Amino acid sequence: MLDKFVTGMASLRIFSGSLEIAAALIMLRLNQVDKALAVNSALAFTGPLILILTTTIGLVGMADKLSWGKIGWILCGVAFLLYGILKK
Repeated sequence: MLDKFVTGMASLRIFSGSLEIAAALIMLRLNQVDKALAVNSALAFTGPLILILTTTIGLVGMADKLSWGKIGWILCGVAFLLYGILKK
């Protein structure tokens, strides 16, 4: 039997990957740089959101195995990743 937390994390990643492929196909169909850039910009929000959601699901699944200190370090690391990704 599959772990429900792993299944949730994997499902989000499959959804995210499918969204990326769909966006690429839409870009090819539109065949215009300005419209493709708009589609690409819309995807910029999904990456960090999927990262936050999958990390949250994983932490909830491991909450009984981790101390609050370790959870804090993980959240700090995710915050640094998001800062690095989203910083302009």
